[in-house]
Amino acid sequence: MTSSPRRKRRFDQLRPARTLRPGDIAENPDFAGAVDRIRNRLSLESSELRTRTLRKTCMTLIAVVEDTGRAPTSRVIWFCLCFSLLSMLIIRQAFRAVTHEPGTALVFAREACMVASAGVLAWIVRRKVNLTPRAIGIGASPLWRSLLWGFVIAASCILPAALIAKFTGYGHGADSQAFAKLPIWLVFVVVVRAGVVEELFYRGYAINLLQKMGAGRAAAWAIPLVVFSAAHWTGGWHNILMAFVLGAVLTAFYQWRRDLVSNMFGHFLVDFVANVLPVMFA
Repeated sequence: MTSSPRRKRRFDQLRPARTLRPGDIAENPDFAGAVDRIRNRLSLESSELRTRTLRKTCMTLIAVVEDTGRAPTSRVIWFCLCFSLLSMLIIRQAFRAVTHEPGTALVFAREACMVASAGVLAWIVRRKVNLTPRAIGIGASPLWRSLLWGFVIAASCILPAALIAKFTGYGHGADSQAFAKLPIWLVFVVVVRAGVVEELFYRGYAINLLQKMGAGRAAAWAIPLVVFSAAHWTGGWHNILMAFVLGAVLTAFYQWRRDLVSNMFGHFLVDFVANVLPVMFA
């Protein structure tokens, strides 16, 4: 027996805006309230009133589902995109305005602000954009596999990084000298933050938010890469070149495997070898 077009059209109008996730009911207290009202009213009313109650409460549940599944507005996505691309640059420049050679306390405060900004953006994206950690590549593979691919990513960056350092004099600028004066534990903190937060902002969030806005694959790759490279301008043109080349490698691996954890670990290894190991064995 087939349903009439009119009945099918009415049924389609009652469908939620998207398929519910397993956590939607637990995350939305309106569901629990509606279910309690159904239970209380059905225990008191006659059969005729029960039918009306069921119809009314079903429409309430559908309205809640529609509210839960409503797509994020373009303003929210634009805000998250600008936050992911520019917040680290703004924080860095704010501290740079205080002094061009910050000491231990200022560097630690700067790193703490960057980590805090990552936490704020993660909360906004999860609650307002419905972009889960798995959707950006966190937990996409077993941890051992992600770490293994992190070594592969780091190994892929060694040759281009060595060539750029050899022919451009990378690592001999004023910023590099100031960075070398920091205690090794703080250098390690900076390296960990760079691997985690920069990959989260410029690969995990920026690329996926651009694609969510309808940008093509090439634009979603290129825009974060350009901003990521330009954000390293304080180290000179050779630092921008280094960031662009290694950022392109990291972007290619992310687009290929969609495993953000391996990107984070690979980024960390590259910075660790370049900045921590020389200090340890100096």
